[in-house]
Amino acid sequence: MEQNQPVVPPPAGEDKTVAIVAYLTIVGFIIAIVLHGQKKTALGTYHLRQMLGIIITGFCLWVVTMLLAVVTLGFGLLLYPLVGILMLILWIMGLIAAANGERKPVPILGDKYQEWFKSAFN
Repeated sequence: MEQNQPVVPPPAGEDKTVAIVAYLTIVGFIIAIVLHGQKKTALGTYHLRQMLGIIITGFCLWVVTMLLAVVTLGFGLLLYPLVGILMLILWIMGLIAAANGERKPVPILGDKYQEWFKSAFN
């Protein structure tokens, strides 16, 4: 099991706007990408990657849940609320880190998101 990296505080005065807006639905994510294109910050890049990972993970889990629902004649839908709660927790934790100006990965896959999407939003 990997050790979590220490929380890296952003440089003083770094703008948190892009980081926070990235977590405000898909529309907010798109707006954050546009804002980030105008003024790139390390904090914005970090949280755009985190939210991209959360969006992709949520979509993949939704597809798996729906496939299980079809295969198990609806019993797979019992997992749907659990998936929703998990995604809500990841979203809230990412939003809190962004609001605090921290580069703190979301639980479970946060470090992997940074690795997988390292070329995104540079």
